[in-house]
Amino acid sequence: MLLFHHARRSGIHSAAGLLLATLLVVGGTAAADSHETMSGGDTWLPSLITETPQEGFALAITLSQKGVATTQPDAEVRKAERPEYAEEADSLIAVSHVIATHFQTVAAANDYWRE
Repeated sequence: MLLFHHARRSGIHSAAGLLLATLLVVGGTAAADSHETMSGGDTWLPSLITETPQEGFALAITLSQKGVATTQPDAEVRKAERPEYAEEADSLIAVSHVIATHFQTVAAANDYWRE
């Protein structure tokens, strides 16, 4: 909801721009690039299952980064956009929302790490 509210209010940020912010704020341009090279038929996401919640959170960040790299495959374009998004409070909040949504998915897949 926040993602769409933000896009409507500003009129200039699209969902792709907010996903781009995810990658830029987290600082994972290199991580997303490594996933791009694996997209040639290799499975880059064999499972959502992780050993710990911390690993699950790291996976949520990776999923966000992969979404950005898929949406904007040109690493130079992503780097050029960094200053625009990296210091905007609304973009930072939206980034947190995207990661949290992915973390919810990973946590559910792991039965919330119940023993």
